Amino acid sequence: MAVRLFPQEDALDEIHEINVTPFIDVILVLLIIFMVAAPLSTVDVNVDLPASTANPATRPDKPLFLTVKPDLALALGEAPSAWQFG
Repeated sequence: MAVRLFPQEDALDEIHEINVTPFIDVILVLLIIFMVAAPLSTVDVNVDLPASTANPATRPDKPLFLTVKPDLALALGEAPSAWQFG
């Protein structure tokens, strides 16, 4: 609890504010602990993955764009679509 002293008044008013200094100290200590513990927690685990026999997918020559217009209509490429949201 903190008290603000005014030279012209005899009454002591309480200040309802959080003292952040201990909070910052705790956060800094936790930061140091995590900075030390993080490199120790990385463990190399060997994982034997099966070999893939699938052929890679071919990429199209020209990308396909789907556009949502302001009236919520769809357009596939340059052609408008009959389907609409809503």
